[in-house]
Amino acid sequence: MKVLAINPGSTSTKIAAYENEACLWSQSIDHPTIEINAFARVPDQCDYRIVQILNLLDDKATPLNSFDAVVGRGGMLKPLVGGTYLVDESLVKTLRNAPGGEHASNLGGIIAYYLGQRINVPVYIVDPVSVDEMEPLARLSGLSELPRLSQSHALNMKAVARKVAREMGKSYQTINLIIAHLGGGISVAPHRRGKMIDVNNANNEGPYSVERCGTLPSNQLVKLCYSGKYSQEQVLTKILKEGGMFSYLGTKDARMVEKRMNDGDPDAKLVLEGLCYQVAKEIGAMATVLAGDVDQIVLTGGLAHSEFITQEIIRRVSFISPVVVLPGEEEMEALALGALRVLRSEEKALTYGA
Repeated sequence: MKVLAINPGSTSTKIAAYENEACLWSQSIDHPTIEINAFARVPDQCDYRIVQILNLLDDKATPLNSFDAVVGRGGMLKPLVGGTYLVDESLVKTLRNAPGGEHASNLGGIIAYYLGQRINVPVYIVDPVSVDEMEPLARLSGLSELPRLSQSHALNMKAVARKVAREMGKSYQTINLIIAHLGGGISVAPHRRGKMIDVNNANNEGPYSVERCGTLPSNQLVKLCYSGKYSQEQVLTKILKEGGMFSYLGTKDARMVEKRMNDGDPDAKLVLEGLCYQVAKEIGAMATVLAGDVDQIVLTGGLAHSEFITQEIIRRVSFISPVVVLPGEEEMEALALGALRVLRSEEKALTYGA
């Protein structure tokens, strides 16, 4: 089985060709900001990106009609259970209307659909960011108007969960894990027997990251919002793009911060340790969700490449369960494997809205 995987970002599109589990090749197409900014809406970029994808396939001598399926990254959809979803005209229309907000990931299903239509093969998306398997207790925030929402790095976390389960000689549906995705945003989720039953929304809860604030003191935040110093847009920018490590140290490069720490900068050491401290606290909190019944804790994402970060977290949480480190983001593989599971009838494709 050959699968074409498509993962659009704000200024790039990652493309990978898989034959069964083996990646034949993977490449990122860069889109200059000036070209992207020429489009009024994200969905308007579809034809522009398709042309570049087809050119890349020609360069790789990989005919489009050699694929058995096309799979794209899922977008900002309504809450749904995890799994592989069939992309049809209805889902494409939904992605174009962007019910959860315009985001480059919305293009994944749209582009995949139009490519799949050309060669008459099935098209899928896998584990979008809006995967919501939270239990009723997890939705309570303390204010009835503000229910907790499930938005996370579900694609990578679910893929890592399945990989850990295989290495344990078990299935994802029979084990309990806590997975911490450590990247530009940080998601920490307890996975109980194949379901992600809680998760901090990486945009506004949980540990601070290299650029996001995470959970903030609510009274102080309200006073800041009404101080007259900032507009709503400026406050949101501070929370999502100018918080965390950047707020304290003026950089989003964790490697630079670690170098500064090793060179004796006490502020860099404090802030980096603070990130690890908050991740460990969140893992500890999620262990209570599973009532302490945790088979393994998994650290993944880009920041998991740092031995200092992983060891600092492990030092604080290893009393809960063994800790596994799987650094990086395996999004392309996760997309391909999601499609393969359906093609092989290992699981059924889900239908959005059904």
